[in-house]
Amino acid sequence: MTSILLVDDHTLLREGLVRLLEAEPTLHVVGHCSTVSEARQLLEATPVHLILLDYDLGPETGDALLQSLRETGNPARVIILTAGMLPSATLNAIQNGVAGVILKQSGTRQLLEAIARVTRGETWWSSDILRSATNRDTTRTQSAEPARELTQRQHRVLRGILDGLSNKEIATQLDSSETSIKASIQELFTKAGVRTRGQLVRVTLERFSSTWLRSPNDPIAR
Repeated sequence: MTSILLVDDHTLLREGLVRLLEAEPTLHVVGHCSTVSEARQLLEATPVHLILLDYDLGPETGDALLQSLRETGNPARVIILTAGMLPSATLNAIQNGVAGVILKQSGTRQLLEAIARVTRGETWWSSDILRSATNRDTTRTQSAEPARELTQRQHRVLRGILDGLSNKEIATQLDSSETSIKASIQELFTKAGVRTRGQLVRVTLERFSSTWLRSPNDPIAR
């Protein structure tokens, strides 16, 4: 059973999501609220596995809760729910440790799949959100350290990760084995200097987007 805290300032949407989630036999909503302060109080009283967090909470943003989770060492994983985010907000959320971002206009199946993957320790990223972030002007944020060039295969695997695909789905798309895909992901980790998918996404968006995500020879690039 996955315990969930839902934080959203839109009452009707929040109550609808609670009913949707509670209909799933493996999910249990232990609480729902509309502000960061209420979320903190609930988390102090009840540990949860997963937080579904609306990024735009009226006068405040989800960043305040993300920072609080980091400061307190709370292990709950976080999926951002959003109608849309600025590229800078996407980067801030990833830097603060979110495990996924999903658009509110996504279908029920996508939301449940995102929850399942994040609960298993994977990540889920809305391709529309990431595409917006990678298309931003990177001249002011690009690292002075040059990105290490990727092979075409590594580039395709990275694009699969950014599109929210599992290792199995990437393997199917590239007509390869999961073992081979895992090896390519480890190579990407080494080149980016990271250890997790979330960190790889953050580093890609923050430092290497202009070099790593624009390959005219990549049949998967969009």
